[in-house]
Amino acid sequence: MTLFAAKGYAARHQLVKHDGDAASGYAAFPFRVLVSRKTNSVRYNDWRQVHPPPSPALAPTSGVSVIMPCYGTPFGILAKTLAALEKQTYPQDLFEIVIVDDGSEPPLICPPTPLAVRIVRQERRGFGLARARNTGAQAAAHDILLFLDGDVLPEAGWMAAHAAWLHAVSDALTIGFRGYVATDDIDPEMVRARPGTLRELFADRPTDPPWIENHMIRSNDLASRADDHFRTVEGGNFGIGRGFYHEVGGSDESFARWGMEDIELGYRAYVRGGLLVPVREAFAWHQGRWSEGRETRNRSLRIQHRKTAHLIAHAAFRRVRRGRPFTVPQHVVTITGADAVPTERLLSVVDNVLNDRIHDLVVRIEAADGGGNGHLTAVREVFGPEPRIHPGTGTSALEEFPVSPFHVTLPAKVGGRNPVSRLRAALGSAVAATSVMPDGTSISITRTWALHRAERAGGDPSDFGDAKTVSPARLGLSLITVKHDADTNRSVEIATGIRLLFLWAGDIRGLGDAWRFLKSIARKCLGK
Repeated sequence: MTLFAAKGYAARHQLVKHDGDAASGYAAFPFRVLVSRKTNSVRYNDWRQVHPPPSPALAPTSGVSVIMPCYGTPFGILAKTLAALEKQTYPQDLFEIVIVDDGSEPPLICPPTPLAVRIVRQERRGFGLARARNTGAQAAAHDILLFLDGDVLPEAGWMAAHAAWLHAVSDALTIGFRGYVATDDIDPEMVRARPGTLRELFADRPTDPPWIENHMIRSNDLASRADDHFRTVEGGNFGIGRGFYHEVGGSDESFARWGMEDIELGYRAYVRGGLLVPVREAFAWHQGRWSEGRETRNRSLRIQHRKTAHLIAHAAFRRVRRGRPFTVPQHVVTITGADAVPTERLLSVVDNVLNDRIHDLVVRIEAADGGGNGHLTAVREVFGPEPRIHPGTGTSALEEFPVSPFHVTLPAKVGGRNPVSRLRAALGSAVAATSVMPDGTSISITRTWALHRAERAGGDPSDFGDAKTVSPARLGLSLITVKHDADTNRSVEIATGIRLLFLWAGDIRGLGDAWRFLKSIARKCLGK
């Protein structure tokens, strides 16, 4: 069992606080940082607001652990990767290579190299890439973690380019770029003794460019306000601080086949308020063209897309089907002031939210007295089978649902149809939208990444993006006059009676049915 091999959703996504420099949950390793590492406080994901030292000018003193998950990697392939790592501009005495052997038979043997290399072997339990990454992170001796596939050749400035950002920002995830080239006729000595770059070595060969370039063009190199930058996370070439890797929950070991485990990790890093940084200088070459094994990968991806629908709460990753619950809901609606309204009123509010046009949500109920004057008991009795209901748990909404992308606060005394969908539409690309009722009661929707960023960096979510104020009239919201339970029950009885009349009227099939229907109404009116 590795440090990150927690079972179940709640354990995998538990919020772990750290100070931005110390690596919570790990043994303390001695390392020094030349540049003070700070929690990012940029607006949206505009990484251009941060100015780390250029990697050629970086004078690092912080150690780097390169984690390389491998399974059955041929000796020659691994030898070429290590040869490329020997050419790094980063000081060799400041980095180590941790090869994680995912139960290869026979076990992997390390090719000759002057580098500090350790092989950590884990038991084979099927496809174990995510588990291997966690195993390597646990075994790592340094705070900066760089993940590199065992068949990938990094350019000489690869490590320094990642490290420059991870020296400066404690909650960044750096995204490297990767091309694809056939290297069967290349040997380790050619990689080691080349006079220039790998790109120059491969200049006369056909290559496949990084697949993420299309996303870079669309998103202005991840500096736009798009909410799917995480789609560009490349599992075979990315960097992250060990503390932040722990905070986001590490790699999800439930992924039992190839594909999507890296994007899912990127999703959690994004929703946790991390800064996703594209680092073009951190370039590497996959040993093999993209077309090799493409059909096998596509088959696996089709299956993995179905799995990630439960874990990535984004429209591009799940088909919206009314009533279908997901492991990670998209919206968390917290109903406040439950103890200040009659039971029937609270039940009505809950029912209204569940029938919202947006159904990908959960409903949390907060009561000041912890029990809501018995309201929570009624909610459990009425909505017991409904999986989207979460009566008070004693923890905050952010702690209970740390990677659901939207958090909504709705007072129990505010009424209106489709409050969640109206708030979501009003939000647009802003980080928060608030509506204030005449008595000062607030209704709000906030992006979760801004809440996490505010918690780490201090301040308010509005410090990290636009905040809107929306009129209650635009949202169709109003204050509901609180009635006594008896009055409320009477109104419910009348409404129920009207619905029953319509149902009974639908059973009329002839004159006899009509006559009996009229007589029953007359008796009811006369109280007989």
